[in-house]
Amino acid sequence: MKSPNPIKPVPIVVPDLGLGETPLILSLWLVPQGSNVLEGDRIVELATNPATVDLLAPITGECVHQFVDEDTIVFPGMVVAEILPEDVQK
Repeated sequence: MKSPNPIKPVPIVVPDLGLGETPLILSLWLVPQGSNVLEGDRIVELATNPATVDLLAPITGECVHQFVDEDTIVFPGMVVAEILPEDVQK
């Protein structure tokens, strides 16, 4: 029997950094898939010339999916990972 209100993972989305056509590369995963994270933890590093930007965990939970490999070009709006909220991990 399905739960009436299934809890969905929270997406980690590449923000629009206002860089125009400048390529943005997912350079480094800072936590492996399956790891628990706290709200505010650094999850992934994005690199562009000349800066790097860290994406932070918006919630406490488990990083259940990583959809993009390191050294891959990413775009604003792209979902790169999902975190299952802590209260539904069990």
